[in-house]
Amino acid sequence: MAGIAAPDGSGTTRPVALELRGITKRFGPLLANDGIDLTLHRGEILAMLGENGAGKTTLMNILFGHYTADAGTVRVADGTGRLVPLPPGRPRAALAAGIGMVHQHFTLAEALSGLDNIVLGTEPLWRLRRRTGEARDRLAALMARAGLTVDLAAPVGSLTVGERQRIEILKALYRDARVLILDEPTAVLTPAESEGLFSVLRALAAQGLAIAFISHKLGEVVAGSDRVAVLRAGRKVAERATAGADRADLAALMVGRAVAPVRRTARAPGPEVLALEGVAVAGPDLRNRLDRADLVVRAGEIVGIAGVAGNGQAALARLLFGLARPNAGSVRLLGRPVTRFDPRAAIRAGIGRIPEDRHHEGAVPAMSVAENAAIEEIRGRFQWFGFLRRRRMTERAKGAIEAYGIRCPGPDAPIRLLSGGNMQKVILARALDGAPALIVAAQPTRGLDVGAVAEIHRRLLDASARGAGIVLISEDLDEVFALSDRIAVMARARLSEALPAEGLDRTRLGLMMAGQGVDHAPAPERAREPA
Repeated sequence: MAGIAAPDGSGTTRPVALELRGITKRFGPLLANDGIDLTLHRGEILAMLGENGAGKTTLMNILFGHYTADAGTVRVADGTGRLVPLPPGRPRAALAAGIGMVHQHFTLAEALSGLDNIVLGTEPLWRLRRRTGEARDRLAALMARAGLTVDLAAPVGSLTVGERQRIEILKALYRDARVLILDEPTAVLTPAESEGLFSVLRALAAQGLAIAFISHKLGEVVAGSDRVAVLRAGRKVAERATAGADRADLAALMVGRAVAPVRRTARAPGPEVLALEGVAVAGPDLRNRLDRADLVVRAGEIVGIAGVAGNGQAALARLLFGLARPNAGSVRLLGRPVTRFDPRAAIRAGIGRIPEDRHHEGAVPAMSVAENAAIEEIRGRFQWFGFLRRRRMTERAKGAIEAYGIRCPGPDAPIRLLSGGNMQKVILARALDGAPALIVAAQPTRGLDVGAVAEIHRRLLDASARGAGIVLISEDLDEVFALSDRIAVMARARLSEALPAEGLDRTRLGLMMAGQGVDHAPAPERAREPA
């Protein structure tokens, strides 16, 4: 059985489960992977660390057969431990070789149960009766072994994001995966769900599963992996044991330079930009409901909205984006009552919008970078007597690409080809163009690497310094504390009083996120308005 010394410093030998040699992949002029070598061992958790656009996902898609490498080879250990070549460009061959992949955006049928999603494709179409009982018994054993708990009978559409991810992992284990690849597994998870995921992964690795996960989050890489491989601009620039690894060193390896943390500078706020008084938004659940919200945001001020996902943040963002109409209360923007609630009115009123879901709400994947950068003003300066002014759109996109450091083949490239961080930069450039009076940023750095996060934070702080009022909706408490002048909490569709961030106790904030002190929060913000 093939094996080399384990990279954890234990001196033992682990069998090799997967070997990549000289993997190279181009997309036109873009060199996505450049001669990458990589080895993964049984019972090991390997982190693939790199900034957005570094080539991590491309490499894993080559491994799983979604892409075919221009050069290089992939070998996988068979049932006896012998390394055999993996046929390129064939996902079915990867599955047969024991490779399972959990994509960042899950591939599940929401109308089907978890059980149906797992067994889909594993039984012959001509079988007269499904062996549901056998599948259920086998999955019960898998869940007990891995420490996974999920309701297999419930429709996937009714499950939380964390539960859906467990269904994806069970899909791979049900197909006897010996190698498990996870692409940005915590991008849409809460901190508690992320901890639960890594507990499951450690249990699976202890049973001999070889695991590789793609990430840009230094904390989870250091805490959750045995070894880390760092990619930058398509090349592997470092590989080392995680134990004792320095976070600042890893961050510098990711982006090619030292990354300085971004912090706000205290300043006196200006006049009122936004005011909500007793605003309610009807919705079918807590995620889409807002209950008697009071909030004031002033010029040059960032108000952070913290909270556990699904407690009304989406309703608040939709209201401010012009996508929802209040059924009670009043909204003022720049001192004037808002009576029209639609996206065009919000844009014309001077609201810069950064949606939570960049793939489905922030961009049109099939359209180009230039078209996405101009889409909110198509009926304005980018149209002339019904004809699109494409030259002007292209010039605007070129300016954004240069100013924001957007890595892409060019303005005419479909935005779906961009990494998450570069797509977010296009949305940010669009939102900040024209110096909006109010910026609503919903989860602006979710799924982004440390370099992209620092750049987006800097842009938001610069906009605040220029006088914009900013509503920052984020589940990342470090981000909320780093940027916010005042912090409010969303819990059970209620919005707490916004308190000064300076000196705010995180324990108190955690209790508020659990709903304590939110339901009857006063709204004295207008009384504190500067003279």
